[in-house]
Amino acid sequence: MNNFSVCFWMDGEAANAFAFYQTVFKNVKKLSSLNYSDANSGHGGLPAGSLMTVEFELEGLQILLLNGGPIFKTNPSISLHVTCETVAECDELFNKLADGGEVLMPLDKYPFSEKFGWVNDKFGISWRVIVGKASQKVTPTLMYQGGNGSTAEEAMNHYTSIFKNSKILAAHKFEEGEGPVNLVKYAEFQLNGELFMAFDSPIPHAFNFSEGVSLIAYCKTQEEVDHFWDKLVEGGRPSQCGWLVDKFGVSWQIIPTVMIELMQSQDAEGYDRVMQSMLEMVKLDIKALEKAAYVHK
Repeated sequence: MNNFSVCFWMDGEAANAFAFYQTVFKNVKKLSSLNYSDANSGHGGLPAGSLMTVEFELEGLQILLLNGGPIFKTNPSISLHVTCETVAECDELFNKLADGGEVLMPLDKYPFSEKFGWVNDKFGISWRVIVGKASQKVTPTLMYQGGNGSTAEEAMNHYTSIFKNSKILAAHKFEEGEGPVNLVKYAEFQLNGELFMAFDSPIPHAFNFSEGVSLIAYCKTQEEVDHFWDKLVEGGRPSQCGWLVDKFGVSWQIIPTVMIELMQSQDAEGYDRVMQSMLEMVKLDIKALEKAAYVHK
């Protein structure tokens, strides 16, 4: 399991989306799936026994698709950046992802790349496809609204101060004539050894970060849960079930790995107890989850 996963909120399309990505990318590996139970079936508008989540690796990046209902929508504030080795690979991937989707930037030659295109696929997930070289083929990319200061730079400094084995690898600002010189044109940073990208949009957009796309930080201990939660929620707001919104508007899920293990190892009644306990929480509590799992054992 990676240290992070990117979660995309869907309205009942998780299974179809996962099947679609298996046809688009060469290296897709299913990790796990969970179904709705009697305890939480009303939350996603789907009956008990139907698919709630599917988690998989796509070219090494961990992704979770959540059938959460129509409450939230994905948007391009957080996209997936795909680096292709050849123009032919770039053309093929872009055309497959664009089928039934919406092209935001046509696949073409740009000053920064021999070939680049930006597209929302038919399930609403946003992809930036480019020809180049990278240590990580698919990389989560956060687009900040910029404004009067370099929000991306501020966010990267904040995140790298929270997670271990983290640092800003590169940060290039707009030059005169390109855009506001105080804003980040392109940046790479590392959180707990995993690669992310960020940039400031020089123009305003009608959308911004939302719960439609969230970042999951997996934790091994309650100390990690407490640390990540307390640091990320500062200046933001708590939600429920381990979700929070940070001061930049980015949604996070702070998830202890033991909760996933408990859900996967329990019988139907045990699964329901763990789920019900989680639904009553804001920040997740490992001891309380374990108590719910084993209350009758």
